[in-house]
Amino acid sequence: MVSMKAILALEDGSVYHGRPFGARGSVCGEVCFNTSMTGYQEILTDPSYKGQIVAMTTPHIGNCGVNTADVESWALHVSGFVIRELSPRPSNWRAELPLEAYLAQHGIPGIQGVDTRALTKRLRVRGALNGLLSTEGVSEAEAIAQAQRWPGLAGIDYVKEVTHREPFAWDPQDEQSANFRLVRGEAEGAPRSLRDPLPPADIPLVAYDYGMKYNILRRLRQHGFRTQVVPATTTAQEALRYKPAGIFLSNGPGDPSAVGYTVRAVRELVAHGIPLFGICLGHQILGQAFGGRTFKLKFGHRGANQPVKDLETGRVEITSQNHGYAVEAGSLPGEVRVNRVNLNDGTVEGLRHSTKPVFCVQYHPEASPGPHDSTPLFAEFRALIERRGG
Repeated sequence: MVSMKAILALEDGSVYHGRPFGARGSVCGEVCFNTSMTGYQEILTDPSYKGQIVAMTTPHIGNCGVNTADVESWALHVSGFVIRELSPRPSNWRAELPLEAYLAQHGIPGIQGVDTRALTKRLRVRGALNGLLSTEGVSEAEAIAQAQRWPGLAGIDYVKEVTHREPFAWDPQDEQSANFRLVRGEAEGAPRSLRDPLPPADIPLVAYDYGMKYNILRRLRQHGFRTQVVPATTTAQEALRYKPAGIFLSNGPGDPSAVGYTVRAVRELVAHGIPLFGICLGHQILGQAFGGRTFKLKFGHRGANQPVKDLETGRVEITSQNHGYAVEAGSLPGEVRVNRVNLNDGTVEGLRHSTKPVFCVQYHPEASPGPHDSTPLFAEFRALIERRGG
């Protein structure tokens, strides 16, 4: 019996061989790496990975399986998945499906047996590279050629592909938002987890969905926001018709310079004076709305261990991040100050307007997966709205 083979080829001519898992097929994408030790299901369902082939630096993946409670959006958005070793069976009381079956069910091809350490070192030295992942017997030469022909992410609007098409109210029955915690030493037959009570949803909010992770919406509800989610193409006037006390701008995929329609809407909202809080792509859109520019990072920030310094307090947060672009600090006007920086490379991680109720961060305070150092930013947003009588 001949074992099936898979291939990952990069545009620079490098090739990695391995074994297939998940769906059968061939996909192109920007190859990137994530340094998180946990949270592969959240990564697979994060819309910010649209158009990307993700390699995990942690060598053993799949031991927790997958479940329907931990998805971060309405679909899997990665193009392909690259790992060192697949766990043959899940071992977790919450698991509903093995990782391999999950990928197959959703049409995502994977390759295992790859030296992900060598792959990561190449991407760090050369920068992000386009690639082809195939489980269909494609030759090395053809795989490299397809990787080289793929146009890449620059100038492509992936936001319109991942945003919800219609507006909707998030969790109106409070069935999906409560934080759960494990019960230790429970009696036989007792529940293994309990859900914390939710506060009243007393602040109306509009959240722009550029590719939003659901845990953001859970965190907003846990801080008392009643959230109306709107598509990325929603105009400022349409958003304000909901009479929100504040506006939230979500994460999302691709090149921030390719979504000018979002920048125009946010510029109007800033001028209106309503409190705004943005994260990730929302941060980059705000930076452009202020008059700044964005640029592509060499290999991006993706993982749950990125150190960020708060320049206002001196506090260092360990953060969860997933982005390949950043705001150019020198392009910002004087009334916008950089208040957080990445301690690895000095890039902008947070902005605050000096006269308007607007702030944003480049990372993910909802931390799914990741540490919880930045969760207080949601309370800061609520306090900002309350000070303005929201």
